[in-house]
Amino acid sequence: MQKDISYVGVDAHARSLVVARLPEQGGEPEIVDLPNTPKAVHRAFSRWQKDADLRVCYEAGPVGYDLYRRLAAMGIACEVIAPALIPRRPGDRVKTDRRDATKLARLYRAGELTPIRVPTADDEAVRDLVRAREDIRKDLISARHRLAKFMIRHGRIWSEGGRWTLRHFAWLRRQQFERTPERSTFEHYLLQVEHLANRRAALEAEILTVAQSQRYQKLVRRLVCYRGVKEVSAMVLLAELYDFNRFAKAEELMSFVGLVPSEYSSAGRVQRGGITKTGNSHVRRILVEAAWAYRHKPSVGPRLKRAFVGQPPHVVAHAKKAQVRLHRRYAKLVGNGKRAQVAVVAVARELAGFLWAGATDAIA
Repeated sequence: MQKDISYVGVDAHARSLVVARLPEQGGEPEIVDLPNTPKAVHRAFSRWQKDADLRVCYEAGPVGYDLYRRLAAMGIACEVIAPALIPRRPGDRVKTDRRDATKLARLYRAGELTPIRVPTADDEAVRDLVRAREDIRKDLISARHRLAKFMIRHGRIWSEGGRWTLRHFAWLRRQQFERTPERSTFEHYLLQVEHLANRRAALEAEILTVAQSQRYQKLVRRLVCYRGVKEVSAMVLLAELYDFNRFAKAEELMSFVGLVPSEYSSAGRVQRGGITKTGNSHVRRILVEAAWAYRHKPSVGPRLKRAFVGQPPHVVAHAKKAQVRLHRRYAKLVGNGKRAQVAVVAVARELAGFLWAGATDAIA
C-alpha cells in the first residue's frame, strides 16, 4: 500500500527544531517542538515515517548539514534550501519559529523553493580548511592595518619599498619607543601580525598538501594554467564549487557567483545596474583578484611555463587565448572611460567562463 506524502518544514536552531508537517493537499499543519539531538530527531521522524512518505526541507545556515545527513541515513528525502531565494511577502512583518516552519512546508509543497548542493563530508572538511585560511587572511589584514596606523601616528613612515616584506619587518623590529605603554602596544601589534602570518602560512601548506591528493591534483594543475590563478586560489574554487560540472553552461557559474549585472526592466524599458553580488562571495573574490592580472599584456612567465608542463595542448592554447581575450577586454573598457575596478569585474565574469570551460573540457 502506497503511503501518503507529508511535506515537512523545519526551522532549525543549535538546540531546538520546530517542525511543521503538511499533508499532500490542503489541511492544517501539525507543529512540533523538538530538541536538536540525534535521539529526539530519530524518535520523532521514525514515528512519522511509519505513517507517510516524508519530504523534508530546512534553510541552509549555521546548523550546517548534520540534520540532512541524519535524515538521509534514515532513508528520508531531505533538501537544504537557499535562504536568499525563499519568496517573501513585503507586508509580512511577523516572524516566529512556528510561522517560519509552516511557511517552509507550504512553499516546499508548492515547489517554490530552491535547494542547494549539499557537499559530502569529505568536501565539507576541505571547505572548512579553506575557509579557515580565509578567516585568518581577513584577521591578518585588520592586524596589519592597526600596526600601520599606529606607526603613522608616531611618525614612523616606511618609504623603502613594499610593506610586509622581509626588509619591512626588519625595519619594524628595529623601532624603539620611549614610553613603556607605547612599547607594549607596538609589541602587541607586531606579534599579532607575525602570529597571523605564520598561521596563514601553516594553513596554506596544509591546503597545498590536499591539492596534491588524487581528488584535486588534476583540476588544480589545470586551473593554475590560467593567469592569476595559483594553487591556493584553485583550491578555494574547487572547495567552494565542489564540481564545475554542476553548471550546464558558463553563464550559470557567472550567475551563481553574482558577477552578472542586476536588471530592472519593465514596460519595454531595460535598466541594468551593478553586479548582483549574490551566491558565493569566496569564489567571487578569488575571480576578481585573479582578473587584476589581465591588466598586463599577455606573457608566459616562469610560473606559467611550469604549469603548462604535462598539460594537453588544447588546455595550454585555451589558457593563452584567455590571456589575449581578457587583456583586450580590459584595455577596451578602460579605453572607453570605464574605471579600472569596473573593467576588472567584467574581466572576472569572463574569466569564470574560461575556467568553467577548462575544468569541464568544454573548450571550443
